[in-house]
Amino acid sequence: MSTADVLVEALPYIRRFAGKTVVVKYGGNAIAGTSEHDALSLFAQDIVLMHAIGIRPVVVHGGGPQINEMLARVGVESTFVDGRRVTDAQTMEIVRMVLLGQVNPQIVAAINTHGTVAVGVSGEDAGLIRAVPRGDGLGFVGDVSRINPEVLIRLLDDGFVPVVSTVGVDESGQAYNINADSVAGAIAEALHAEKIIYLTDIEGLRKVVDDPATLIQRITADELVLLVDNGTVAGGMIPKVESCIQAVRGGVKGAHILDGRIAHVLLLELLTDSGVGTMITPKGSRS
Repeated sequence: MSTADVLVEALPYIRRFAGKTVVVKYGGNAIAGTSEHDALSLFAQDIVLMHAIGIRPVVVHGGGPQINEMLARVGVESTFVDGRRVTDAQTMEIVRMVLLGQVNPQIVAAINTHGTVAVGVSGEDAGLIRAVPRGDGLGFVGDVSRINPEVLIRLLDDGFVPVVSTVGVDESGQAYNINADSVAGAIAEALHAEKIIYLTDIEGLRKVVDDPATLIQRITADELVLLVDNGTVAGGMIPKVESCIQAVRGGVKGAHILDGRIAHVLLLELLTDSGVGTMITPKGSRS
């Protein structure tokens, strides 16, 4: 396909998404899983191009592998329950240090290399992410109780790209480790986003976990619930899938799970006819 053909194919999608908010959850696995190219730099290029053509991207990031690395370095063992890290006071301190002091600045700097538009935001800033303890012996692991999107809306209206780290606080100011997938879904709902896109280290959902040939390209929220109930979706994918279901049922028009290691995967999904990965839609919707 020639360059002109690519641009012509992209044109209707540029028109469709101009002025629309797209929340992109950039997982720590995608950051850590670079292959022959610098995936973070290519991701940053995609975000800047989306911004340049009128899309309003919001980046929400995780940092699981980076937190694991730091915990191992200081001799703290991690325990997970249904994809969520059991978080004591020491672990919470390291989570904040890694997300706010390492991963968030890394993503902001990568985006600003291609266009000075990114601004780092913590869930603690301006009450963006209010949290309540999840309980179940998880320690300082929280659930989102409320999103205050005002700071994000102001940044978007001023032409910036917010990059959100997912440490939330309760009414007393206690910090909580909140699953980044869940936060991304809640932010997408609060912003009435057109789409939410999850970038990770797999190409999408599969009917058979170990068989790439069984990739699910499109599925409705109701159909996805059945895959969770029958155990097809398990472990660390559960929070991601639950947030997809909640987001599309809450008004987001589509959720996507993509392999963030693929060069320019955001542009392939948003601006081409074929798309890649898995798309989750509301009940009865296939668009």
